[in-house]
Amino acid sequence: FSKYFLYNFLKNSIMTIPSSLIKKKANDLGIQKVGIAKATDTFIERERLETWLRRGNHAEMEWIKKRKNERGDIYSYFPEAKSVISVGINYYTGQSQDDLKSDYKFSNYAWGEDYHSVLKNKLIILSNWIQKLKPNSKSIVCVDTSPVMEKVWAQRAGIGWIGKHTNLISPDYGSWLFLGEIILDFKLEYDNPFDADLCGTCTACIDECPTQALTDYILDSKKCISYLTIEHRGPFMEEDKGLEGWIYGCDICQDVCPWNKKFSQESEHGEFQARKEILNHNNKDWENISEDQFKSIFKNSAAKRTKYVGLKRNIINNMKKDV
Repeated sequence: FSKYFLYNFLKNSIMTIPSSLIKKKANDLGIQKVGIAKATDTFIERERLETWLRRGNHAEMEWIKKRKNERGDIYSYFPEAKSVISVGINYYTGQSQDDLKSDYKFSNYAWGEDYHSVLKNKLIILSNWIQKLKPNSKSIVCVDTSPVMEKVWAQRAGIGWIGKHTNLISPDYGSWLFLGEIILDFKLEYDNPFDADLCGTCTACIDECPTQALTDYILDSKKCISYLTIEHRGPFMEEDKGLEGWIYGCDICQDVCPWNKKFSQESEHGEFQARKEILNHNNKDWENISEDQFKSIFKNSAAKRTKYVGLKRNIINNMKKDV
């Protein structure tokens, strides 16, 4: 054989890549949590999703229902799936709503740059690096908008457990994690799932939710302030109980979680630090915000999701509630 043929034969015949090598590369890219799960059926989780949808807990988020088959069955989304690399990146800024100059509240996750871009760019780099080690492999990068049960795969990959507020909780960063995945068509060494439920008897998130959107491990989106301020389109219904000062998202269930209170760590990623307007705008600044200002302030921000009309609607609703 020629040296060229032998080199390519050996290169393409690599059976696997050490998981430790993948995790180190991910850590080098600034990804704090990495776990690897075997791609398998998710029968129980799929049935829970179906039940949740039948009860109408998805509210107007028809995109969840539309792609429920892919979401509930990873093989429907990526038939060749063998491994799921699940990652979590810490976005906690070290600041709270008390640090804002206005009475209006703004969810921590959207204070800085759009996490979709920040995390996806890192996963693309990691995926390309894996591709060089396994040239004939196939993979797909997923961040939030893909029809993947991210919290399920993160739990299976050993990153943490799904708490009563339905967010993933890690024992070292709490629930301040953005999640993402790389699905691969070849086998790796797999981590043990995180089987413990460390919420115990605590019900702080349920007790403190002002709209009673939470029961144990179930979220009713129709009542959720995050849903109402971001995903809901059009005017609010009479039965809506108010937004409690929130004009984008809601962090109450995370703020009261004992794991977040004890284990939150400030993110090393400057991209997630708050924009100056979010920190320094007073009530009048928000109440008088123009569409051009909205576009300028929230360029490359996840907050674009609510659109200008949505943010104005949220502000007006809170003004009526005498925030």
